[in-house]
Amino acid sequence: MSASPLFQTLKWANNILTNRMVMAPMTRGRAGKNRIPNKVMGDYYAQRADAGLIITEATTISEEANGWVDSPGIYTNQMVEGWQSITQRVHDAGGKIVLQLWHTGRASHSDFHNGKAPFSASEVKLEGDQIHTPEGKKDYEVPRAMQIEDIKRTVQDFKRAAANALDAGFDGVEIHAANGYLLNQFLDGRSNQRDDDYGGSLANRYRFLDEVTRAVLEIWPAEKVGVRLSPNGSFNDMGCDDYREIFTYTIQQLAAHKLGYLHVMDGLGFGFHERGEPMTLAEVRKLFSGVIIGNVGYTKEKAEKRISDGDADCIAFGRPYITNPDLVDRYKNDWPLNDFDDMSQWYGGGAEGYSDYETFEEETGKDQVRKIAP
Repeated sequence: MSASPLFQTLKWANNILTNRMVMAPMTRGRAGKNRIPNKVMGDYYAQRADAGLIITEATTISEEANGWVDSPGIYTNQMVEGWQSITQRVHDAGGKIVLQLWHTGRASHSDFHNGKAPFSASEVKLEGDQIHTPEGKKDYEVPRAMQIEDIKRTVQDFKRAAANALDAGFDGVEIHAANGYLLNQFLDGRSNQRDDDYGGSLANRYRFLDEVTRAVLEIWPAEKVGVRLSPNGSFNDMGCDDYREIFTYTIQQLAAHKLGYLHVMDGLGFGFHERGEPMTLAEVRKLFSGVIIGNVGYTKEKAEKRISDGDADCIAFGRPYITNPDLVDRYKNDWPLNDFDDMSQWYGGGAEGYSDYETFEEETGKDQVRKIAP
C-alpha cells in the first residue's frame, strides 16, 4: 500500500472516504434534450466509484437555470428517478456521490428560455466566446437583472432541488458559486452593479449565496453541504478588483455555517483574472477549518504536497478522470495515464469518449492475450 497521503482515509459527514481523491464535476452533456439522467451516465459514474468522493456534473435546479446543451436537471420527478438509478449504482460499487446544484445565470442564452434573455445580477453582458445553444453557436446577450421576486423564487428553486437530491439518494449536495455562473455573478463587483440589498457592499453581494445556503441547510445537515468557489478564476468573464475582500468575507461567512466542505478552484487552469496575487489554499485554511478540496490542474505530486502541508484535505481531479476511470489505481500503482487532452468527445453523444475507456488492467490484459495468440 502506498504511503501517499492521497490514499489515506478521511471522515466526512459520518462517512469514511476511502481516499482523498475527489472526482471533480465535469459537464459532459449526455442527458439528452429531456435532461433526464440515463444509463450511460450511470455507467460513467459507477466506473469511477472508487474515488473517495464523486461530485456530479453541474445539474440545473430549474428550467430558468438551464444554459448548457443536454446537461442534466434535478427539477422533475423523472429527473429524480434517473438520478436514483445512478446513486444506487455508485453506492453498490462502494462509492459516495454528491450533487452539484447549478444556475447558469447570464452564461446562458434566450434560446434556452423561449426567447427571454437569461437572468443575472445586473444588465451586464458576458464578454467572451460564443455560447452553444440548441439552435447553434451564438453571441452572448445582455441579461435581465433579477428582480427581488426572481431572487426569492430562485432561492426556493435551490431548496426544492436540494430536497429532490435527498430523494434521489445522494450523500450530500454542493452549491455551485464558482466559474462565472449565477451566484458568482452576484459576488463579482463587475457583473453585479446593483444598488439594492444585493449589490455594493461585501455583505450585500454575498447575500444571495447566503440565502441559498440557508435554504439548502433547511433540507440537509450542514456536514453534508459543500460550496464551490473560484476566487482566482476569469472563466465566464469573472474577476473584480476587490476579489480578495469579497472571497475572504464569503469564506468567513460560509465557515460560520460549519459546512461539510469548501471546494476551492485555486489552480489557474481555467484562466486567471490577474487582478492581484492568486489566493492560495493556505490562505483559505486560515479562514475555514472544515474539509477543504483543492482543484484545477493538479498532478499527483502537487496534490500530495497540498495535503501533506495541511492546506487541503482532498484534491479534485477532472480531466484525468475522463480517460482513466481507474485513476485511483493508476496513481496508487504509478501506472501510466491515458492522454486526456482530446476535447472532441467531451460534450454530447453517447458512450463513445465517455464510458468506453478501459482500465489499465483491461488494457494490459488485452496486450497479454495478443502476445500469446497463435
